[in-house]
Amino acid sequence: MLTSFYQAFAPISFTLLGLWLIVVQTRHAEWRRSALQRRRTYAITLNFAFPGLMSLLSLVDPRSQTIWRASFAAVAIVGVFALVTLGWSGGPGGRGNPVAVAALLLAALLYAVVAVIAIAPGVLSGLGISLTPLRAEAILLSLLVFLGVNVAWLLMFDEPEPD
Repeated sequence: MLTSFYQAFAPISFTLLGLWLIVVQTRHAEWRRSALQRRRTYAITLNFAFPGLMSLLSLVDPRSQTIWRASFAAVAIVGVFALVTLGWSGGPGGRGNPVAVAALLLAALLYAVVAVIAIAPGVLSGLGISLTPLRAEAILLSLLVFLGVNVAWLLMFDEPEPD
């Protein structure tokens, strides 16, 4: 079990979430006027919270594959739906930063892969991938946080467009 990784990863995710909330607070006056901007801001919030939540839940009982598989699958499925339904199409008329849109669509895809591995961990060996499921999940969660940081950076400098 990658207990040490998840013990370190959960606080990192929640620290990034806290830093993002400071950014949100400083831009709140501008962003609150745009429903699209509020959805994007919330999507980034979830993109930091979900990996932290998965990491915490994996530590409830590090010896139990059932707990990590169920928690990763449930949170990842919610992550896919949250990112897709929060309006990452770029808004009306295709507005929005195309790099940020692409990154969050990639994040939704990564959440889907996390869910598939949690539900069917044998899929990795079936594809000839020699990683254990938890190692693969650790890599995917790291990529998700990396994407979240980059999208947060892009959004931090975007000018909000009123709906």
